[in-house]
Amino acid sequence: MDGLNLSKNKDYYEKLYANYGIKNILYWVENHNEFLNSAITTETSWFALYQNGFKKQLEKGPKVLELGCGNCINAAIMARLGAEVYANDIADSSGIIIDKINRSCNFKYPIKFVQGNFLHNELPSSSFDLVVGKAFLHHLDISTERDFIQEAARLLKPKGEARFFEPAVNNKFVDLIRWYVPVPGRPSKFKKNAFRDWKNKDPHPDRDFSSGHFTEAGYQFFNEVEIIPVGSIERLSRFMSWGKSREKFRAWALKMEKSLPKFLSYNLARGQLVIYKNSKVI
Repeated sequence: MDGLNLSKNKDYYEKLYANYGIKNILYWVENHNEFLNSAITTETSWFALYQNGFKKQLEKGPKVLELGCGNCINAAIMARLGAEVYANDIADSSGIIIDKINRSCNFKYPIKFVQGNFLHNELPSSSFDLVVGKAFLHHLDISTERDFIQEAARLLKPKGEARFFEPAVNNKFVDLIRWYVPVPGRPSKFKKNAFRDWKNKDPHPDRDFSSGHFTEAGYQFFNEVEIIPVGSIERLSRFMSWGKSREKFRAWALKMEKSLPKFLSYNLARGQLVIYKNSKVI
């Protein structure tokens, strides 16, 4: 990550997670099965990340490294499921959240915080079963992302797996339209001044988010790459008001998307699960 973008991300997320309350996290950890049953059926990122038996993998007690742990909800859920979790974030605020969670939860393996820039870690090679990131890689510029993927490949055991949920931009027309639909925290591009102000503060770099890019990036350091597009129908929920009807639609949409032709899923996808296996890095 270049110095400017590194500083911008750190400042943004230090403020976002400063004095972050953990009451909801503790409730979700205590009721983790109920939480996951809801999250993986209605929330795009959770639905994607937990596909292909990910929960069962975690219940076997693997050693997991999460990149960009943020508010630490996923780190806490993985720890509650029995995984030995190491959690990294550029923001020190995330470490404070983890300390609070560890003091309140009786995990088999307390979460270990890996502070600061991931590329400066001193973790031993081939030491993790899983490296995961939930909407993380797209915060990096392309060259830094390459270094992060290479480092993830170094840290994984021979049969280890990296999986990342990331936004997908596979159709320029669909991408053009989405900027004109307001979402919480981001104004419509129709409101030029508000959109410009948001863009100036946004910590995300302008870069390629296509499935083709993540495929090519993965093959540099892994022998196996799988991309699973998600959100092709679910993305329409952004036109709906918050409430039970919207949640029901999202659950239906995420389920129905699996039966769509591949070219439609690919072109209309809002997000994607990126899976890398069989590291080339020794």
